[in-house]
Amino acid sequence: MRELLRDLYGHQEWADALHWTAFAAHPVALQDPKLRERLHHIHLVQRAFLAVARRTGPPAKPRLEDFASLDELKAEARRTHEDARRFVEEAGDDALAARISLPWFKDPPLDISLAQALHQCAMHSHYHRGQNATRLKELGGSPPLSDLIVWWWKGRPPALWP
Repeated sequence: MRELLRDLYGHQEWADALHWTAFAAHPVALQDPKLRERLHHIHLVQRAFLAVARRTGPPAKPRLEDFASLDELKAEARRTHEDARRFVEEAGDDALAARISLPWFKDPPLDISLAQALHQCAMHSHYHRGQNATRLKELGGSPPLSDLIVWWWKGRPPALWP
């Protein structure tokens, strides 16, 4: 599972950076409320799962309006990816097997392994990246090819943030 999580988090950072690059190439996209809200949501959820994984308590829930610009949101996303990459790299098998409770599931509570929670976070981001790719195309932009298999095919390249 550690190898898979390393790949999922390496891919996630690469794919997010690729999408931010595509949005920057088509500036009208970053003015779109749906796309902006989803970007905020993706990165907020990534930070929330990392806080649960680290057991640091409930994460801050900044609103989109709390960011002075989308560049600030992108910078926060980059920090989250760097922190998540370090966390996944350092997490031992015992830590990944440990049971955790996700605070946003209350009735009934959800008790899963840390590895399952981290896996869910990567899948959640992938789902919303697909929505953003569709929205970018609707707005006249060119969505990047950011599938996991493409990342593997390209030799697991690092994220190149715009």
